[in-house]
Amino acid sequence: MSCTEKLPFLLKSLRLSAIANQWQERATLAEKHHMSYGAFLADVMSLELTLREQRRLERAYKNAKLPLGKTLANFDFATTTSVNAANISRMAQDRQWVDDAENLIILGPSGVGKTHMAAAIGYGLLELGIKVFFSATTLLVQTLQQAKAELKLKAFLERLAQYQLIILDDLGYVKKSEQETSVLFELIAHRYESGSLLITANQPFADWETLFTDKVMAVAAVDRIVHHATIIKVDGSSYRVNCAKQRNRLNEEGGAINKTER
Repeated sequence: MSCTEKLPFLLKSLRLSAIANQWQERATLAEKHHMSYGAFLADVMSLELTLREQRRLERAYKNAKLPLGKTLANFDFATTTSVNAANISRMAQDRQWVDDAENLIILGPSGVGKTHMAAAIGYGLLELGIKVFFSATTLLVQTLQQAKAELKLKAFLERLAQYQLIILDDLGYVKKSEQETSVLFELIAHRYESGSLLITANQPFADWETLFTDKVMAVAAVDRIVHHATIIKVDGSSYRVNCAKQRNRLNEEGGAINKTER
């Protein structure tokens, strides 16, 4: 058997699927353009790396569960003038804060774009190789409660530890029962100085103690969250309410035009 005939077996054994599928086409092009052996090898290896990166991103996007389409490219910073666009872009494009297990807290009223900003930062960090997991806080707390009831809380927290960044959206909607706040505290304590949290919340920071039934637990939780944290405050009116008002105004103007024409 010639060396060329061995290639399919060798490439399959080495799990070089991109090269296995395209080496013949690339070899023909290499001969046509008189490429050196080294140049040909670099070409097919680059092809393999590109495919692996595409697959990694596909897996990462699927596992992250980020809201679809909420990226920096389509975020309207003009509606949230209180936010520095450069700061948000930096958090999305510089992984150092996650590598250092620091936290990010985005505070502001409902509808000002907190979830969009958080998701956009998550998308940016995914592309830098950071493992991200996004969840509504209430949903994740329910899952934590179930794991605790089944005596699997420690194992579930260890599974979550594989994610370098966990995004907890809408922290304030937790029901504040002892069962819910206790597992939330377990998550916060487990990630302290070992993994990053990105938290969005409606409440002013001074009101966070009311999220926990136990005041001592509240102080301990807040202390762990803010110890290594950047806090961003978002002001403004609800984007969704403004859109509704604009639609109503356009409908009213359209109706006035129709009456005039009649």
